Amino acid sequence: MTLETLVTLLDYGSVLIFALTGALVASRAQLDLVGFVFMASLTAVGGGTLRDLILNRDAVFWVASPSYVVTATLAAILVFWTAHLFESRYKWLVWLDAVALSVAVAAGVGVAVEGGFGPVIVVMMGVMTGTFGGLMRDVVGNEVPLVLKQGQLYLTAAFGGAVAAVVLIWCGVPRFAALILCGFVVLALRAGSLRWGWSLPVYKPRPPRTRG
Repeated sequence: MTLETLVTLLDYGSVLIFALTGALVASRAQLDLVGFVFMASLTAVGGGTLRDLILNRDAVFWVASPSYVVTATLAAILVFWTAHLFESRYKWLVWLDAVALSVAVAAGVGVAVEGGFGPVIVVMMGVMTGTFGGLMRDVVGNEVPLVLKQGQLYLTAAFGGAVAAVVLIWCGVPRFAALILCGFVVLALRAGSLRWGWSLPVYKPRPPRTRG
């Protein structure tokens, strides 16, 4: 399997799983079927669209291949008819988002590496591809953005996975393997945060000192 093929599969994977999360948010907002498709598609292609525009690729990935949008639409229809079967849709949303994040970060890293960009851009594209679709979903769906939830590793997980990929490639690890390991690092950090409460210290303001 070539790097190009792997990146394409990662893009399809992230589109499918992010679309499921977008549709779950639509179900929590009690939207109609068109609303489901809109939320699923926005979530599925949001990060990748921004990535491709910034990198000035020949065509945005879903414009070059509309099958990505078809995939998101089918995912939305599936959730529309089955969402009522889930006991806790939010729990499914959070864990599916964790998987989608790991796949999308690897996809973003792969696209930037494939384009010959340097380490800083590679990391930024990985983080951007992984986080912006979910951020758009939560803002439009009037949910608390997962990316901004206090005391959880989200941006940190995306950043850690992207940096891990860059370091691995710099150490001579084949790009194919580096992308797979990138996804595992993101998922491990995000899952650890959700399951065991892993987090980084957060800023806590201190009241100004008063002169006695």
